[in-house]
Amino acid sequence: MTEQRTRNPVTAGELAARLAVDPAYAEMRGTKDSELEARQLRYLNAARPVLDDLRLAGYEVSEIADLRTPPVRKYRDAVPILIRWLPRISEITVKEDIVRTLSVPWARAAIPLLFDEFAREPDDALRWVIGNALEGFASDELFDDFARIAADRSFGTARQMVVLGLGRMADSRAVPLLLALLEDDDVAVSAMIALGKLRAKESRPLVERFLGHPDAWVRRKAKTALARIDR
Repeated sequence: MTEQRTRNPVTAGELAARLAVDPAYAEMRGTKDSELEARQLRYLNAARPVLDDLRLAGYEVSEIADLRTPPVRKYRDAVPILIRWLPRISEITVKEDIVRTLSVPWARAAIPLLFDEFAREPDDALRWVIGNALEGFASDELFDDFARIAADRSFGTARQMVVLGLGRMADSRAVPLLLALLEDDDVAVSAMIALGKLRAKESRPLVERFLGHPDAWVRRKAKTALARIDR
């Protein structure tokens, strides 16, 4: 006969009480709090000159992200300040905050700088964020810049959003480039999605191959792309 064990549920209050007297938990919590405080201090130290300039321009913010806190007003006067400081900041969290704050329609003046930052940024995660910002500005006049990044395999997965941006372009060179990128594992899914957005009929046989991919997420993206192509 299999023994059946009855477990008495523990309430949130009881669990909190137990953890409060657990030395190991207290030490772990203290370490995490210290790490969080250290990160916040690094951010504030690195962001201080940017925040000072923003306040002088009339933006009373304690973090750069406050500019994009709803309800968001078009902080046009802040854009030149952010552009000026982005290449001068080395702290990754502050750079990411600036890039995300420049990812708005009224910050098109930042486009050349974002391309420069993408090319020279050594951190792949931050480079991906920059690519995400660029995707929002995708247009035919920027095709050559997007294509240059998309075709450069040294940028790895950081290119994903840039490749996705090609799906918003009417330039006739976009489809052949995206077809070639289906062979690049780092950006194949992004290329597939972009081809779906462009409803590129010639891509159907190549996209169909992804229906047999071992990753279920990739198979779903292939189905979605094919559905768009067939519309």
